[in-house]
Amino acid sequence: MRIERCYFCSSKVYPGHGIQFVRNDSKVFRFCRPRCHKGFKRKRNPRNVRWTKSFRKAAGKELTVDPSFEFEKRRNVPVKYNRELWQKTMDAMKRVVEIKTKREGKFVMDRLLKSQEHQRVHDIVEVRKGMSLIRSPAAGLKRKKLMDEEEMELEEEVKERVAAGPSGKKVEAKKKKIVEEVTMSDDEMKIEEDDSDDDVDNDSDDSDENDGGGDSDDDDSDGDDNDE
Repeated sequence: MRIERCYFCSSKVYPGHGIQFVRNDSKVFRFCRPRCHKGFKRKRNPRNVRWTKSFRKAAGKELTVDPSFEFEKRRNVPVKYNRELWQKTMDAMKRVVEIKTKREGKFVMDRLLKSQEHQRVHDIVEVRKGMSLIRSPAAGLKRKKLMDEEEMELEEEVKERVAAGPSGKKVEAKKKKIVEEVTMSDDEMKIEEDDSDDDVDNDSDDSDENDGGGDSDDDDSDGDDNDE
């Protein structure tokens, strides 16, 4: 028994069922129902009709590339009957069908997960746009009151701190800073005084040297006069 496929929608056509049309060039077309036959006579493209297998595969809604499809091929070679071979073939066919159905189901579930993500994003955008219709005007009053009360408490604390003045620790820190500044200024004054003393000593030494040079010149001039 050979199970054929519908030419238009690619569904199964069992022996004794469906419609068979033979063209003038002896090509055979099999259809599962009158709906497919009418679409063929109207010269419709199955890829443009949304309920056909070819459209679903072209749109990526069904599994198209898989090794399990390699087993489902037409083999026009007669095989001698062998009971063991027949039994192995039947077991293999059942196993192939199980694997194929599982893979197709997984493919469909993966596709649905992606669509669920897109739908969730679309729903979020729609809810944000219509938030004024969903949310009541008095929804955030309690929270707003709490926020106002917290702000008032903070303002009161700040005012109390300002009125009380700086704390003891801050006063001590300021005193330490003032003492450090005073000590630094005293050290600077001492350094400046030492520098000024050094400058005075240097000036006195220079003046003494100049006086000694003048005396030697006078002695030389006196010696010259005596020679004359």
